[in-house]
Amino acid sequence: MPATDATLALGIIGAGIMGERLLGAINGAPDSPVRVSAIWDPAPEALARIGAAFPAVPRVADAGAVVAASACVYVASPPASHLGYARAALAEGRSVFCEKPLAIDLAEARHFVAQAGAAGAVNFPFASSPGVATLERWIAEGAVGTMRRLTIAVEFARWPRPWQADAARWLDARAEGGFTREVVSHFLFLARRLLGPLEGIAGRIDFPVSGRSERAIAVTLKAGGIPVTLTGRVGDTDADDHNTWTLAGEAGAVRLRDWAIAERLGSDGRFEPEPDAIPNERLRPITLRRQLEGVVRMARGEPHRLATFAEALAVQEAVETILAL
Repeated sequence: MPATDATLALGIIGAGIMGERLLGAINGAPDSPVRVSAIWDPAPEALARIGAAFPAVPRVADAGAVVAASACVYVASPPASHLGYARAALAEGRSVFCEKPLAIDLAEARHFVAQAGAAGAVNFPFASSPGVATLERWIAEGAVGTMRRLTIAVEFARWPRPWQADAARWLDARAEGGFTREVVSHFLFLARRLLGPLEGIAGRIDFPVSGRSERAIAVTLKAGGIPVTLTGRVGDTDADDHNTWTLAGEAGAVRLRDWAIAERLGSDGRFEPEPDAIPNERLRPITLRRQLEGVVRMARGEPHRLATFAEALAVQEAVETILAL
């Protein structure tokens, strides 16, 4: 399919949470910069659910039919299948927008990135987040000054989170799942993009249940030379999903709270949100729209802010180092 359509022809492989979420964002915006050209999932019940919710979206017989119908392919399947679908799309001259992580095998991910070039990107929404843009503006204006430390903390009442129950089979497995891959990776991406390379990883990780994903991490590392403290835990909070990314320096501190809320430290020692900040449930459609606009620019070979394959690989390297502690 030509990439010069007025709206980009986007095919979706995977009709789970992420595929349906992006599909909803596209169909909910009459001026969307993309159109869904095809969707496929190996589970008939998943496709049936999509057909009931979005009857106008073409459901096709297999992944090859998605590639054939599209200019860009969104790979939203479980991680072990990402690179197979991505390679198939790239081989046919399509661009790729892929969920993270790129793969469950680092050697395979490294080989893919070395061969894939710039014809793709990875779905780290912080690349398009208005909350992150506010943090960047504050940092540029001197709100932090000389950076001293970064603190990342994530907490969950249970894992997987309630809305992920249908994907628990792989989200709570050692090979593909866990909150470090699924959630912490986003905050490591943000650290790498705003501060610099991730290195010097040390600490501990707890796997109390055989065959299941981690339940706690306590890690130190550096991002662009800035000391980072990273903690994560399951079961010691009532919150389904609570997180903070806090950058402190000699002039003050800024943070991103609960995925979306940009806050800065006031003279009274309390963090105050940016006046226009909105919670993640309301911010998500805005961020998704920005992601889609980035997908169009990426597919057309234009500059964009989406996470590159190389950035995603660097984050995956850090995540798998943590999981091997």
